Amino acid sequence: QVQLVESGGGLVQPGGSLRLSCAASGSAFSITTMGWFRQGPGKQRELVATITRGGSTKYGDSMKGRFTISGDDAKNTVYLQMNGLNPEDTAVYYCNAAYFILPVGFSVSWGQGTQVTVSS
Repeated sequence: QVQLVESGGGLVQPGGSLRLSCAASGSAFSITTMGWFRQGPGKQRELVATITRGGSTKYGDSMKGRFTISGDDAKNTVYLQMNGLNPEDTAVYYCNAAYFILPVGFSVSWGQGTQVTVSS
């Protein structure tokens, strides 16, 4: 099992920045990919960014050039640096981890979510 704890959400003005953190515990050694998803009011959950243990990254289209995902393997933590925030970025941001552990095989864990509100 992998447990995830997010932090860093809050209220920010348009054009501002925030950094989210997600710390993994439990069987963190088994994680293959970590990432962030978000769900805005009345919207479906969407991909924000993912990073593999090897450092390969992937971003949602509207996040490219504004958001940066990074990881610290020693701390089992992934970060999401968000710049140029706009009201459309308002959402609950969820951390996600995909991991492989026997005998279950591949599994996915989710954090509890952290609220990001972009408003003047």
